[in-house]
Amino acid sequence: MSEEPSEPVAAAGPPSDRARLRRKPRRGFYDATTIHEILDAAIVGHVAWALDGQPYATPTNVWRQGDRLYWHASVGSRMPRAVDGRPVCVTVTHLDALVLTRSATNHSVDYRSVMALGTAHLVTDDAETDEALEALVEHLYPGRWAQLRPMTAPERTATSVLWIDLAEASAKIRSEGAHEDAGDETWPAWGGVIPLRMVRGEPEPDAFVPDGMPAPEVRLP
Repeated sequence: MSEEPSEPVAAAGPPSDRARLRRKPRRGFYDATTIHEILDAAIVGHVAWALDGQPYATPTNVWRQGDRLYWHASVGSRMPRAVDGRPVCVTVTHLDALVLTRSATNHSVDYRSVMALGTAHLVTDDAETDEALEALVEHLYPGRWAQLRPMTAPERTATSVLWIDLAEASAKIRSEGAHEDAGDETWPAWGGVIPLRMVRGEPEPDAFVPDGMPAPEVRLP
């Protein structure tokens, strides 16, 4: 297989040995700026945890506040009680392009991802819960929190908020496009990159929206 193009690597080293990228380490980034940018563009992440020896990976909304990564869950879920004070792994991924080459082996994708390792903490303070949920709404819909009916006490107690710190996190990025094995360039098949991006569709208001009221702004990756 041909050599892949080199990519720049951030100067910061891995925060721990278990966070170090071993497969294609040149794709690893450990600086806070890169990690925060990828997390701030995320809407959904996956929380990996274990219960009685059974592994689970739960998809949920994630958002960053400072050096913490937050997510939420229903209080009726097993996950908040099972992970509080226990190790978890939280990941996010942005798929940027499909990479097509003239051999199946060299097909790939361009992407940006973060993996964060740490101990989960269940938020128990009401004021911190409110602040975290406001940050979630503002992360997705800037300026919307102030427009909404205030959250009630039962609504607050029905929602669990959890976080891990980002002291042990790594980013992995592939952005090098297509590459061919020597001699494959003339094979009669299409090669190249198909970019992908998330777009907002046309808003569909419910029956109670007054005529002329604009849809909220949505922050997309």
